[in-house]
Amino acid sequence: MADQSLLSAAFLGLLEGLTEFIPVSSTGHILLAGHFLGFESAGKSFEVVIQLGAVLAVLSVYATRLWAVFSNAHRDPKAMRFIIAVLLAFFPAVVIGVLAHDFIKTVLFESPMLIAINLILGGIVLLVVDRMTLAPRYDDAMDVPLGTALKIGFIQCLAMIPGVSRSGSTIVGALLLGVSKRGAAEFSFFLSMPTMAGAFAYDLWKNRDVLDANALTEIGIGFAMALISAVFVVKGLLNYVSRHGYALFGWWRIVVGLVAAGALLLGF
Repeated sequence: MADQSLLSAAFLGLLEGLTEFIPVSSTGHILLAGHFLGFESAGKSFEVVIQLGAVLAVLSVYATRLWAVFSNAHRDPKAMRFIIAVLLAFFPAVVIGVLAHDFIKTVLFESPMLIAINLILGGIVLLVVDRMTLAPRYDDAMDVPLGTALKIGFIQCLAMIPGVSRSGSTIVGALLLGVSKRGAAEFSFFLSMPTMAGAFAYDLWKNRDVLDANALTEIGIGFAMALISAVFVVKGLLNYVSRHGYALFGWWRIVVGLVAAGALLLGF
């Protein structure tokens, strides 16, 4: 039984890394997969904490650019404005995440049918937005104005509902607010770092009393798998969406949502 739990943790970590940065809802995928696999994590912390592995993937891919931004911030107004923009976008998630944490974990995380429905609805939204003729005003993530960044931050909070997708909500929000497809994905990458690091720290602290050695082992395995698989996604996603857009991910969400909903209705 322990071996099965560790195998499930490895599979869910792999799934997290593959889906975190594409707009399909990594949390929705691993909660649904966990439901069908019979995987139960202590305090539902596994599903949140392993996301930090995906954050480290972004850090590894963007290490040079991040160093350039932070090392030049004191003398480069554009770099300083970008740091402030990301922090502004992060702020709504801090407030709403802390206030709604218990409701999210005890109610929304325990509603697989809600997740399936949100996957379908989010897929439809992606298909509609992808077909819209939008004239981007900001091609680079570093050009996103402070007010626009704050709006994206509020839109990101929709992803606290499992199945909505953090990357999906921020990317769609950014696209509608005038950011290019590549710039929207890139801004979502950078915003993921403080958002998921904050969720990691807060959730770990909230569940510190229920995490035993077995739970920590599962988290460690899932974390490692998420890190490894996310590196490949981050490296390839920007080029893909620049050429092909987001329609593929919209159809993926719809198919997964319909299959999951059908399985749930059949009693699985």
